[in-house]
Amino acid sequence: MQYKRVLLKLSGEALQGNGQYGIDSLFMNNLAEQIHALYQQDIQIAIVIGGGNFFRGAKSEKTGLDRVVGDQMGMLATVMNGLAFSHILKHHHLPVKLMSSLSMPAICDMYTIHKARKALDRKKILILTAGSGHPFFTTDMPAALRAAELKCDLLLKATKIDGVYDKDPAYYADALKYTRLTFQEAIDKKLKIMDLSAFTLAQENNIPIIVFSILQKDGLIGIFNDQSSYTLISD
Repeated sequence: MQYKRVLLKLSGEALQGNGQYGIDSLFMNNLAEQIHALYQQDIQIAIVIGGGNFFRGAKSEKTGLDRVVGDQMGMLATVMNGLAFSHILKHHHLPVKLMSSLSMPAICDMYTIHKARKALDRKKILILTAGSGHPFFTTDMPAALRAAELKCDLLLKATKIDGVYDKDPAYYADALKYTRLTFQEAIDKKLKIMDLSAFTLAQENNIPIIVFSILQKDGLIGIFNDQSSYTLISD
């Protein structure tokens, strides 16, 4: 596969590796090595990072918190993850640009399309935090939005499952995996790949989506040498 600019949607849960909470440094270092390998292939990389390993705004109402406040806390959790991962990438001698959809100049730059594109053109790894800066959205939507804004060739959705199935393979032994789907097939089959608004945005901007397991060995780099198991959704 030949891609010049890709966006990796990395959930907060992925950063906890096989743990139950927080950050798995071994996992992050392994991922950093894979990103380094892609960087050496002149692939420009933007990363939208989640915060579910620390806090999930969608569940805040169950604890009595206002949903808006909960989502704002979730956005701050993504910044925490962004700070941690940017440090790991720098440790692997990679140039990194950390940006946020919320203004916090003491920590990182405010996201703008112009600055983000410029950072990628200058061959910096771009880490995008704080989602879209607005409540009521998961990180799926800003991932698709940033992929469109930055004119990415591919959206990589990292999960704990090695692709898209017709039903949950964790509960059904006969679950069928799809290796390739069109956007319309995924919609018709009601496959919950990502938020529908994000999925539609990717479709409208003709950005193919690859769903893969970030936990499989060399799962990310394997996509680019056809050694990983994944599902490709495109037109």
